[in-house]
Amino acid sequence: MKANIFRTGFFLLLVTLLPGIKGELQAQTRMSAVMDSASLKDQYNYIQKKTRIYDQFRAIREDYFQKIKKNSLDSLNKSKKKIAELNQTIAGLNKEVASLKEQLKKTQQDLEEVTRTKDSLLFLGIRMNKTAYNILMWGIIAGLAILLVILFLMFKRSHVVTTHTKKELKELKEEFENYRKSTRERIEKMTISHHKEIQKLKEGRS
Repeated sequence: MKANIFRTGFFLLLVTLLPGIKGELQAQTRMSAVMDSASLKDQYNYIQKKTRIYDQFRAIREDYFQKIKKNSLDSLNKSKKKIAELNQTIAGLNKEVASLKEQLKKTQQDLEEVTRTKDSLLFLGIRMNKTAYNILMWGIIAGLAILLVILFLMFKRSHVVTTHTKKELKELKEEFENYRKSTRERIEKMTISHHKEIQKLKEGRS
């Protein structure tokens, strides 16, 4: 008889607790999916929806705070790495542009020297007339100029990407710093408020 009552009570308790446990597991799964794959903006929006405001203070769970802190720092580190890679790319492009400028300058000097010579010219051991020589040299110059323009556009694009990334990194740092500051202030205010309430309770008992 007692065994049957115990089993019935255990079954009722299990039925009562299962929906709460299932809901908690589903909530943790959703949190894991959002905090692991969504953007920082979506993560902040998710935390904002999942937290409540009490007397102008927002209470945030510790696991939420630690997760968004880790994700923010990871994003900062990725941005720093990307900026470093872009700086290396820009440095390499600058060297190539400088080299091309030197080559173009030398080619122009050679061309000026050639225009002062006779119609018959010797180029790499091959004698050709002035017109053919000029066409060849201008073709080389045009090719170098096109390559220089391409490299300049690549450099410009890299510079724009770097500037944009730096701006995003700065905004992200400011956002994280404001969030951390506001969280610390809320915790301090909540602590002070709780301390005052405890003091009131103690005084009321006295």
